[in-house]
Amino acid sequence: MSGGERLYPWLEAARERMIGLQRLLTSVPALAPENRGEGEARKAEALGAWLEEAGLGPVRNYPSSDPRVPGGERPNLMVRLPGPGGDVVPGHAGVGHAGPGNAGPVREAGPGHEAGPVREAGPVRETGVAHETGPGGDHASGAASRPAAGRSFWVMSHLDVVPPGDPAKWESDPYQLVERGGRLYGRGTEDNQQGMVSSIFALLALKEAGVIPPRDVKLLFVADEEVGSTHGIQALLRDHAGLFGKGDTFLVPDGGRPDGSMIEVAEKSLLWLRFTVQGRQVHASMPHLGVNAFLAGSDLVVRLGRGLPEAFPERDPIFEPPFSTFCPTKKEANVPNVNTIPGLDVFCLDSRILPSRPVDEVLGEIDRICRAVESDHGVRVSREILQRNSSVPTRGDCPLVLGLKKAVQKVYGVPAEVMGIGGGTVGAYLRNAGYDTAIWCTLDETAHMPNEYCVVNNMVNDAKVMLELMLAGV
Repeated sequence: MSGGERLYPWLEAARERMIGLQRLLTSVPALAPENRGEGEARKAEALGAWLEEAGLGPVRNYPSSDPRVPGGERPNLMVRLPGPGGDVVPGHAGVGHAGPGNAGPVREAGPGHEAGPVREAGPVRETGVAHETGPGGDHASGAASRPAAGRSFWVMSHLDVVPPGDPAKWESDPYQLVERGGRLYGRGTEDNQQGMVSSIFALLALKEAGVIPPRDVKLLFVADEEVGSTHGIQALLRDHAGLFGKGDTFLVPDGGRPDGSMIEVAEKSLLWLRFTVQGRQVHASMPHLGVNAFLAGSDLVVRLGRGLPEAFPERDPIFEPPFSTFCPTKKEANVPNVNTIPGLDVFCLDSRILPSRPVDEVLGEIDRICRAVESDHGVRVSREILQRNSSVPTRGDCPLVLGLKKAVQKVYGVPAEVMGIGGGTVGAYLRNAGYDTAIWCTLDETAHMPNEYCVVNNMVNDAKVMLELMLAGV
């Protein structure tokens, strides 16, 4: 056996432990405040305790302030397995593992935070985190410089999930794991706990076998991915840039195909808009005295749905689907009774735009359509940008992507192709910060659906692919 193959039997034998971790994670809802949740703290606490117990501590927490959640913070956890002469974690004098008395994640300080009490973590005393000027910048006070060869390989997954939706469409409790037919059913099992669990057990296989990877391997578990990453990777890149170094690479197991053959290296530009149509509310028996905002809003929806694809018809075969998409989605309630003409109509539009067309061009066309609706219906239309994000692509011939292709071929026996996707991922923020990033995993794409599931074989075999990458030093 060569490479990671000698550890494959260990991963196969760890199936029940993987399922057990999935069961634990599924049982703790982690919904953003935007989704009427309390954030990810309870899930992070459960995960952190599991990681410490498994011997992957110390678990470090880089929180982002958010007064909307209990405790006022959103967690971002990190664990690492050092390579030869592994780099020093910013703000720390050395590297050690948590001793028996370390009960949970070590909290790291960031801008606006105090470091908190100093805690023992084996031979290391945790004192907070220093900051870098940017990727590859100098460490701040007290931190050793990153060695020239001290690049890190990261696997990043997210803690938060989306709401279950209509409970009547679920065949079981979405927060109670159900194992059936080689699948694990429950909210979050595929998005993103499958990738999370695979990465943890790949790292654990190395740790328990006493294998030192050729470069530092780090796992990152971030908050807030489902609603914009403001308190997740964006906060880390802004407030804890010293975590990352020039030449670091990232695997994000948050997108793929059922056979593992797709490696995402590019994303469409993401644009979320909220439209407010203002008319005049009156009794439905006297419609001539009012201005029906619902009617005008419905016309606006139709015009956007038809006009934008006509204005932006380009196709790019690297993407799936190969064209820009413009989808009306969320609709807010207007009036509670039948016999009232609504004076307000509010809806949202989800746009995924090919990189060849600037987002500002799309906004210009949207504004033109809005003005036309205003003129035809006598209403006022305003729009609010809820989220806007564009990213540069990762090269298909970089060592990370080439290493991933090799690993997929070895484990799954299929050639993997580079692709672009419409769904925005945290990879965009990393690419824009200058880091090679690949989005890959093997999944049936049940994310956000009722009866979401993870295929157990995918979870185990994806861990093998990640193991190969950790050993390849990509």
